[in-house]
Amino acid sequence: MSQTLQAVRGMNDILPDEAEIWEHFEDIVRDWLRSYGYRPIRMPIVEPTPLFKRAIGEVTDIVEKEMYSFEDALNGEHLTLRPEGTASCVRAAIQHNLVAGHGPQRLYYQGPMFRHERPQKGRYRQFHQIGVEALGFDGPDIDAEHILMCARLWEVLGLEDVSLELNSLGSAEERAAHRAALIAYLEQHRERLDEDGKRRLYTNPLRILDTKNPELQAIVEAAPRLADYLGEESRAHFDAVQLFLKDAGIPYRINHRLVRGLDYYNRTVFEWVTTRLGAQGTVCAGGRYDGLVAQLGGKPQPAAGFAMGVERLLALWRESGAEPERAIPDVYVVHMGAAAQRLAFRAAETVREHGFDAVLHCGGGSFKSQMKRADGSGAAVALVIGEDEAAAGEVGIKPLRGPGAQQRVTLEALPETLAMLMFSEEDEDEDDFDEGARDGGV
Repeated sequence: MSQTLQAVRGMNDILPDEAEIWEHFEDIVRDWLRSYGYRPIRMPIVEPTPLFKRAIGEVTDIVEKEMYSFEDALNGEHLTLRPEGTASCVRAAIQHNLVAGHGPQRLYYQGPMFRHERPQKGRYRQFHQIGVEALGFDGPDIDAEHILMCARLWEVLGLEDVSLELNSLGSAEERAAHRAALIAYLEQHRERLDEDGKRRLYTNPLRILDTKNPELQAIVEAAPRLADYLGEESRAHFDAVQLFLKDAGIPYRINHRLVRGLDYYNRTVFEWVTTRLGAQGTVCAGGRYDGLVAQLGGKPQPAAGFAMGVERLLALWRESGAEPERAIPDVYVVHMGAAAQRLAFRAAETVREHGFDAVLHCGGGSFKSQMKRADGSGAAVALVIGEDEAAAGEVGIKPLRGPGAQQRVTLEALPETLAMLMFSEEDEDEDDFDEGARDGGV
C-alpha cells in the first residue's frame, strides 16, 4: 500500500471554510487600499537569487539561513522563492520604468512568501503578506500616511491591543558613525555576548540590539543610541512624522532598539505589535528605503512601504471576535429524472443570468436528500423540478426561510417571480428591524 502524501511541514492547506474567511478579509483590504489610491501589482514567486542578496543584505538571517534557493537545471540560473516582496516590487518598477516614466507610484501586492525556518504558531515556511510600496515620494508625509493607513485598517477590522512602535535609522552616514561607536562598545563586552552576537559583531551589529536573549538586555540598554547620531535633517524628518501622528491622534512609543531585519531601511521605521499572539507579536512593519532603487540599478528614487502578515492578522482578527458571514447561494436547484435534470440546467443558468447565485444539485439522490442539501446550503429558495414540472416546462419555487407556499412558473417567468419573492422577504426583514428599533430592541 502506497504511503499517503502530506503537505510540506510549514506549508499549509487553506480549506474552504477558512478560505472564505481569507477572501472576505482580502475584499476588505482591497477596498481599504483603493480608498488611499494604491494600485495592484503582481510579481513572480521566483526571482534571481542575487536580487535578494543585494537588496536584503548578505549577512542577514534571511539570506544566510532562510531562503529557498536552488540552481535551475535547465539553464544553470540561481533562483530563489521570494522571502519578501519589496525587492521584487522595486525590481519590477525599475525593469518596466514605472517611476521614471510615469511619476510616483502607490502600489500594493499580496501573495505567498517563503522562508526556511522552524515552523511555529504565526511563523510558517510558506506564509502570506500584503505589501504596500510608495515609490518616488520624498518627505515625511508618505511615512505618516502609511502609519495612518494601518491605524484605519485596524479600526475597520475592529482589532484591539495593537500598538505602534517607531524609530529613525537616519542616513547611511549617520548609521556608519553609530555603527563604529556600537562596535567599539560591544567589543568591551565581547566575552559576555552569545554566539549569535559574536557572529554579528562586525557584520551586522545593529541586529544585536534586537536580541531576545535576557542575559544581554543590560548590555543592550546601555549601548550607544542611534538617535544621538542623527543629524539635523534626519531629526527634522522624524519630528515631522511624529507631528502628523499627533495631529491624527495616533499613540506611539519610540523604541530606540527597533532596527528591522533588512539592510535597506533608512530614516523612519515602524512596527505594529500585539501581546495577543505570543512571541510572534509583530503584525505589520515597514519604513523608508530611499537607497534601494539605486542599489538595484535604477535611477535614485525615494521610497517607503510596509508589509502585513496575513496569517497573524487573521489570528488577531479572530481573537477580537470576528466571524465573517458564510457565502450563501440565493437558490438551490433540486430535480428528479432525466428530463428534469435538463430543465434544471436551463433554470440554473437563467437565474444566474439575472444576477442570482444558484447551486445546481449534482450526483443524484432522492428528493428528500436533495431538499436536505438545499436547506443546509442556507439558500432562501429551492427550485424544484420533477417529472410533472419537466413535462409542463415549469419550475417549482419553494421558500426555505420563511412563510409562503410553493408555486410553479414557466421558465420565462422564473427570474421576475424569484425577484419579487426575494425582495418581499427583504422587505419583511426591514419591517422586523423597524419594529425592533421602535421597541428599543436594536
